[in-house]
Amino acid sequence: MILQRRSFLAGAGALAASPARAATGLVHVKLTTPVGAITLALNQGKAPITVANFLRYTDTKRYEGATFYRASRPKGYTADDYGSIQGGLQNDPAKVMKPIGHEPTTRTGLSHTDGAISMGRFAPGSATSDFFICVGDNTYLDANPKAKGDNLGFAAFGYVVEGMDVVRKILVKPRSPTAGVGVMKGEMLKPPIPILSARRTAAPAPKVETPPAEAAPAAPAVTPTPSAPATPSAEAAPLG
Repeated sequence: MILQRRSFLAGAGALAASPARAATGLVHVKLTTPVGAITLALNQGKAPITVANFLRYTDTKRYEGATFYRASRPKGYTADDYGSIQGGLQNDPAKVMKPIGHEPTTRTGLSHTDGAISMGRFAPGSATSDFFICVGDNTYLDANPKAKGDNLGFAAFGYVVEGMDVVRKILVKPRSPTAGVGVMKGEMLKPPIPILSARRTAAPAPKVETPPAEAAPAAPAVTPTPSAPATPSAEAAPLG
């Protein structure tokens, strides 16, 4: 599905899964919301600047009180299998820290596929606290050196490893038809979904599929031996 390129804005100024995961260099963070929990695997080996920034907000508990405030889907699209949700502090001056350097996907090797978490921004190098999570492949958000203008894309830095069902629930929550500016108009959640906590966590335990139990072998068929020669009148009666 091809979509028009959208702007994932970094804050309130705008309002005025899955590929292979690296086995090493991952830090896990759990976001708890009233809808459920979302566990992220952040790839600090490939996107060290972006991951360090997200962990600073996490470790100082600045994401507590933040919200998922935007759900973006193609116009007229009602299913829960494509789009993105956006969360963060929306430029809260009491909590937002300095912008960070941009790590394009051409440098990190990451991509905006299903479950990817990435940073919202205006110009490259303007990202602060706000982030978005992809539902379905949004690879048009990757850097594209062949494109004209700002072609550096967005900075993917990890993937959802548990809780994509929660992400999809948020994606289809009610939105205000009038709130938001520009491409964000009509995409603002009403009400927004609070982030109750953001904490580092252990990697989820691998899911072990239990093989189906083997059916017991069927008992061999036994043909009963009649006690007397069958007669026309006895053919419909039980033998023996």
